Amino acid sequence: MYESDITKFMRKFLADHPEEVESQRKGRAIWWDKRPDERSPAPSMRHAPKAGGNEHVFAPIPAGGGAEYMFAPDDNTQKD
Repeated sequence: MYESDITKFMRKFLADHPEEVESQRKGRAIWWDKRPDERSPAPSMRHAPKAGGNEHVFAPIPAGGGAEYMFAPDDNTQKD
């Protein structure tokens, strides 16, 4: 059976360094191996977008101007 050079290297490395297997196990336990009660709760769906509606309607670009003319000035702009 064919084994790539990377697979051969990893097999030899893990055989020579068995402490790495335990390190991998600890790292996996931190992020992945969790019981349902240890996981963070599911987020509220109160502000979830609703499918099938017009969530955003794009206005056409006005004649003679580009998109930079479509926005109102910022509230904190200085008046000249």
